[in-house]
Amino acid sequence: MTTPFEVGLLMTGVLLVLVILGVRVAFAAAFTGLVGLIVLFSLKMGFSKGFFVALQMAGTIPHSKSVTYALSVLPTFILIGFLAFYAGFTKQLFEAAKRWLGWLPGGMAVGTVFSTAGFAAVSGASVATAAVFARVAIPEMLAAGYSKRLSAAVVAAGGTLASLIPPSAILVIYAILVEQSVGKLLIAGFLPGVFSALIYVGIIVGVSAWRGDAPPVGGFTWKERFESVPGTLPIIAVVAIIFCSFFFGLATPTEAGSLGAFVVLVVAFMKGMRTKQLGQALHETAKLTVMIFTLIWGVLVYVRFLGFAGLPDAFRDFIVALDYSPWVVMVCILLAYAVLGMFMDAIGMLILTLPVVYPAVMALNGGEGVSAADSAFGMSGEACSIWFGILVVKMAELCLITPPIGLNCFVVSGVRPDIPVQEVFRGCVPFFIADVLTIAGLLAFPSIITLLPTMMG
Repeated sequence: MTTPFEVGLLMTGVLLVLVILGVRVAFAAAFTGLVGLIVLFSLKMGFSKGFFVALQMAGTIPHSKSVTYALSVLPTFILIGFLAFYAGFTKQLFEAAKRWLGWLPGGMAVGTVFSTAGFAAVSGASVATAAVFARVAIPEMLAAGYSKRLSAAVVAAGGTLASLIPPSAILVIYAILVEQSVGKLLIAGFLPGVFSALIYVGIIVGVSAWRGDAPPVGGFTWKERFESVPGTLPIIAVVAIIFCSFFFGLATPTEAGSLGAFVVLVVAFMKGMRTKQLGQALHETAKLTVMIFTLIWGVLVYVRFLGFAGLPDAFRDFIVALDYSPWVVMVCILLAYAVLGMFMDAIGMLILTLPVVYPAVMALNGGEGVSAADSAFGMSGEACSIWFGILVVKMAELCLITPPIGLNCFVVSGVRPDIPVQEVFRGCVPFFIADVLTIAGLLAFPSIITLLPTMMG
């Protein structure tokens, strides 16, 4: 007789085939989850009754999960990014970074990294950040004598910082899936995001000084530099609001996101944004929000099926029983994410894998309630959950600039058809190395991730 575990393995294989064939993750997961539930319940109570029980269960998931208060933070964070884009804040941010940092070797590329990091702090979407700065930064870098390869790669890599620097949509989704504090996860991404940006800057300065294909840009007076600062204040204000709200517990993530969107909206209208641009921002926000919610709904049907099939428990027991160091197992898990990320988008990858992988990682550390002294990784259960979340999201960032998917590279090439996607991928090789160094640093020094959440109490 077929066991639930065998059904789980079979339907997981079907899901992978559908994804490889190009079926959207949301629909592939919903289909395999529903069929799997029908098969499992039919084995227990017969087809006629099992079919309707499975349909009823799958039908309740979208409503029960979408009314979760924590999910309401997503549209507010997305709205902040689109309002900032249509208000023209990105150009002002890049101009300020260029005036202050252009004198360095590869100075405009360095400025692009910091300006993408600044926009990431109000956007939370890597692809959107890459698309925006492909229009803003690449033309100016090319005009300054930068190579196409470096110009495109800097934008593609800099865009990935939006996955870590709060507010990050993907970190919100992780927090909801593993039932951890959204505020602590978002705060935990701040220092790793800065750490990653600094390593990018180091790589740019070193490569530019060696190759000589990214000359410094000078000629700006101190007066011109200080004149560029006011244009960055709205973004600084939003970052301060969100960071302080989370860190000091002044507001919930949704309240902080709403306040941040209000501030950007007011400043945008003061700077001349019209109702047409507002309508476009609202429309884009609605489209992206619906896409994310559809993905969540579809995958959660599959996740419910996995629970009944017993795959998470089986994988957890398998991982814990391995006769290897927990650190070796953790590195292997991250390498598996690197491979999987070559073929799937980041959000879909995390939603599909976390229900199985997360319990295994927590068990590897000693369990949800383990103390730091008794744990395998030297941290409590809550700290391990946050640490693993940042590591996984950083792996998702890495996959945004690696072939064959490398979504950010395709976005940059799409915005700039004169730069072939192969050139963007080649240019991203130093940034791939930078990301590997960042992940190694976060593994070796977990306190980079856990320091700020620990201070929140």
